[in-house]
Amino acid sequence: MTTSGDVTSLPSEDATAEQIQPVPKIALKNVTRTFGDFTAVDDVSIDIGDGEFVVLLGPSGCGKSTLLRMIAGLQTVSGGSIEIEGREAQDSEPDERDLAFVFQNYALYPHMSVRRNMSFPLIMRRHRWWHHIPGVGWWSRRSIERTPEVTERISRIANILGLEEMLHRMPATLSGGQRQRVALGRAMVREPLAFLMDEPLSNLDAKLRAQTRSELIQFHQLLETTTVYVTHDQVEAMTMGDKIGVMLDGRLQQFGTPRDVYENPANTFVAQFIGTPAMNLLPARLVESGWDVGGQVLAPSPSLLEVTRRATSEDDGFLLGIRSEWATLVDADHPNALTGTVVSVEDWGAEQLVRVKLATTEPDEHTSILDTHEHSLDVRVPSQRRVRVGESVGLAVETAETRAFDTRSGLSLTPS
Repeated sequence: MTTSGDVTSLPSEDATAEQIQPVPKIALKNVTRTFGDFTAVDDVSIDIGDGEFVVLLGPSGCGKSTLLRMIAGLQTVSGGSIEIEGREAQDSEPDERDLAFVFQNYALYPHMSVRRNMSFPLIMRRHRWWHHIPGVGWWSRRSIERTPEVTERISRIANILGLEEMLHRMPATLSGGQRQRVALGRAMVREPLAFLMDEPLSNLDAKLRAQTRSELIQFHQLLETTTVYVTHDQVEAMTMGDKIGVMLDGRLQQFGTPRDVYENPANTFVAQFIGTPAMNLLPARLVESGWDVGGQVLAPSPSLLEVTRRATSEDDGFLLGIRSEWATLVDADHPNALTGTVVSVEDWGAEQLVRVKLATTEPDEHTSILDTHEHSLDVRVPSQRRVRVGESVGLAVETAETRAFDTRSGLSLTPS
């Protein structure tokens, strides 16, 4: 605060807000990684807050693991910067960043017991050059491992992970889920600034993956440590992440909460990559009374109709996005419903996934065969209702929930 005469100069509200805004635990600013002419990561910017669980999601080869390895310091940064707690770290050595990396294949030391695997990072913190001397080094490492501080920390983490009865066992005698917990325990004993996890559940079977996923969520809630998690499994991303970063071809497509990414996808790639089944995308055109979907007309609210009218043109049309739960199977003669024929039924137990091919107008010189072929929707139906292939049905669409996308760029036209 400064004064000039009788006038007191107070900091502006914007300046005060800027001062109290927390510094991200990890901040990526225009991060790029190239390999010759190939760009693996292209201009990615993300802020990861203290205690957040952030999931990097995308298909194989999208650059998510390369980005994680750059955060860890295992890959160099070609452009941009990485900040850890407000300090630039892209030129720091991996051991200077205080980050714990959990590898996809666990990377356990096969000749060491579970206890020794977990205590190894703590031993290496106190490592000195003379530990390489035969005999002396063995005695020194054993002494560090038996100190009260190390013993207590190993016991506490083993208790959290349910590894108390396995501390004497070797990695070869453990199951995949147990090895995963040992790898996590080795990272946890360090009490790092953040955990970095590269597809740690990919080697587990479906049942064990679900169980371990639940355990990881509980561990994060208990530890409240910042975590960056890489996966290609959108179920893991939706159930585990506070924020999701969806990547494709090295570029960040969308970054936000799981609910926002699911309900308000930024483009058609995100719309179809997130969600099981994928979002239905139907070619549609504007007509005076609403949206023409293959010759059938949906009547959205006037405000939603005006949104699509401003964002597109009648000639170009747009892609209408409908999640499977935004449409309800009704009788074929139901008013204001799209009509079609059931072409497949998948019984999922508690519900069925029913695919309905809409009744569309016959193709003419302005309508391609592809247009008519794409007018089909996947819709969820309770298992109590029996649906037969070939049955004529109606689909009541919740137009207020739908999303519109540009046919050329694939970008969302609907404000979130």
